[in-house]
Amino acid sequence: MATVQECEEALSRLAQKLGEVHPEAWARHAVDRSVSCRVSDLDLAYATRITKTGLDPFVPTEDPRTAQVRLTMKSADLLDLAADRISPAKAWATGRLKIEASLLDLVRLRKIL
Repeated sequence: MATVQECEEALSRLAQKLGEVHPEAWARHAVDRSVSCRVSDLDLAYATRITKTGLDPFVPTEDPRTAQVRLTMKSADLLDLAADRISPAKAWATGRLKIEASLLDLVRLRKIL
């Protein structure tokens, strides 16, 4: 199990990676959406917002269920995603990452991840 600080650093690394997506591709596929990331084994939750211009910083949230796109994973899986030891697609396919979103949002996210 990771620490709170390790999880926050991992979220920062993920946000940084998303910031490296080509701006034209980002603008074409990203739409304004609220996003939450719940770290289930630490009972932590963070929220951010995807916009046409980028990703807002992750901030702690009390209610991750209000986000339009909801991610849930264990702390070790968050660290693996941030370190590129597993892809988001593989994490989802193996049950290590749970994504709750509309089908259209899933397709859009896939194009920028």
